[in-house]
Amino acid sequence: MKVNPLSYGLAFAAAILWAAYCSVTVKTSQGKNLVTIFFALVAVVLWIKYFFMSGSAINFTYDNTVTLIMAAGALGLGYGAWNIGIISGNMTLMAGASYFTPVLSAFFAALILSTSLSFIFWQGVAMVTAGAVLCWLATRKKQII
Repeated sequence: MKVNPLSYGLAFAAAILWAAYCSVTVKTSQGKNLVTIFFALVAVVLWIKYFFMSGSAINFTYDNTVTLIMAAGALGLGYGAWNIGIISGNMTLMAGASYFTPVLSAFFAALILSTSLSFIFWQGVAMVTAGAVLCWLATRKKQII
């Protein structure tokens, strides 16, 4: 953390903001998926930032365009699916399943980048998974027969 405190601070802030976003979405959505509005507002803010920061010319090549479309599709589908789950799904199950998102991201990144994930990574995955299962077992409602 001493080497790059900003990145850790931003990651911590992102975790808090993501929790707030999910909580606000459940309370204010009234069963509607507002991801389109969210993405439109983010796009407007980013374009304003681009124009005020006098960004360099955008270079659209075939490869860049395909990558952009694939990334936009993945982000849009991911946010849309998450919001549907948050609005109409089981919040506890969604929270538990979300623990595997970084694991899947790291796994696919390792495949794409032709690198391997270390034993320490998998050891961390096992510990986080065990912790999530223990928390779920401790907080689930027990059925009385």
